[in-house]
Amino acid sequence: MDLTPYRPFLLELARESGAFIAPLFRQPGLAVESKSDASPVTVADRGAEELMRHRIAQKFPTHGIIGEEFGRERADAEFVWVLDPIDGTKSFVSGVPLWGTLIALLHQGQPVLGCIHQPILGQLVVGDGQTTELNGRPVRCRSTQRLEDATLVTSDPLNPAKYQNGARYDALQQRAKLVRTWGDCYGYLLVATGWADISVDPIMNPWDIAALIPVIRGAGGVITDWHGGAAYPAESTIACATPALHAAVLATLKG
Repeated sequence: MDLTPYRPFLLELARESGAFIAPLFRQPGLAVESKSDASPVTVADRGAEELMRHRIAQKFPTHGIIGEEFGRERADAEFVWVLDPIDGTKSFVSGVPLWGTLIALLHQGQPVLGCIHQPILGQLVVGDGQTTELNGRPVRCRSTQRLEDATLVTSDPLNPAKYQNGARYDALQQRAKLVRTWGDCYGYLLVATGWADISVDPIMNPWDIAALIPVIRGAGGVITDWHGGAAYPAESTIACATPALHAAVLATLKG
């Protein structure tokens, strides 16, 4: 499909939300509240999503919106924007720049365009499932084939045991060359740009996942849920640089 009307607007949303969020990062005295699920939220999260929702309503009033902070509007529309204003709020409130803004466009329920924006580091990754660019330049996943050569990243090393199979995840960690918690959306940015090989999360929400799919696939990677099923809708994510690596990850997790 022709994404020409939507790609420039996605870039506008990323840059405008980034300009709102960036001055609040590491701001002394920034209030941090706890949501019902005990996850943190700030005025940066809420204000950025409000800004993007307003811009979408102005530009594409018939489009739907799914956002982490303010829920769903016309979620059954042909085109739906999926927004996570700060993916990685725990890092954000800790002064760690491994967070980002996720913006995706769904067409008939599937992601066709997505971005990961890290405004502090000046990194904007955009993918459409066919190509992926970092700051306007094409990027590709690494060609890593073996787990023993792979860098594995995840958001929270305690979550696999909570939500999937902790013993099988431990086996995966033991086989990988390097394991780090460069997680949330930044882990997927690293996979798409060739700096890591595997990013996994055993528990996810729609706004966590949607933007990652066009980015990873556009960079030549493979993305599914934890069991190798559909990447979206899903409640977990595995992204790998190559099909061979993805197969090895699934085989290890399945035992």
